[in-house]
Amino acid sequence: MSTFMAKKETIERKWYVIDATDRVVGRLAVAIANILRGKHKPEYTPHIDTGDFVIVVNADKVKFTGKKWETQTYSWYTRYPGGLKTHVAKDIAKRRPEFILEQAVKRMVPRNRLGRKQMTKLKIYAGPTHQHQAQQPIELKLENL
Repeated sequence: MSTFMAKKETIERKWYVIDATDRVVGRLAVAIANILRGKHKPEYTPHIDTGDFVIVVNADKVKFTGKKWETQTYSWYTRYPGGLKTHVAKDIAKRRPEFILEQAVKRMVPRNRLGRKQMTKLKIYAGPTHQHQAQQPIELKLENL
C-alpha cells in the first residue's frame, strides 16, 4: 500500500466567488484559507499547492463579534526609530476594507514560500463586482458562518 501524493501537473484548479456580506471575519477567513490550501479536496498534499482560487466580494460588509471594531489592532514597523504604527480595525476599514480580511487569511496559511504562493490565489474586492468573469467562477455558499 502506498500513500497518494498529488503532483502539480495533475491538479485541477477551480474559481470560487464568496459573498462576505454579514460574515464574521475569523470564520470566513478559516473557510477561505482551507480552500486556498486545498484542504477541501481528497487529493490534499501538505507540501504541494493543491488549492483553488477564491474571489471575495463585499469585503467592506464583514463584521466582527464583540467589541473588536474598537479593540482589534493592526501594527507594522516603518524601520525608523520609534516607527511602530498601530491602527484599530474601524480606522483600517474606512481606508482599505480588503486589508482586514486579507490579514486574517494571511495569518492562517503557512508562513513560508508555499503560503505566499497560496495567497496569490486570493482576490478581495470591497464592492459587489469583480473582474474575473472570464474564469467562470462558481458561487460558493458557506453555511453556518
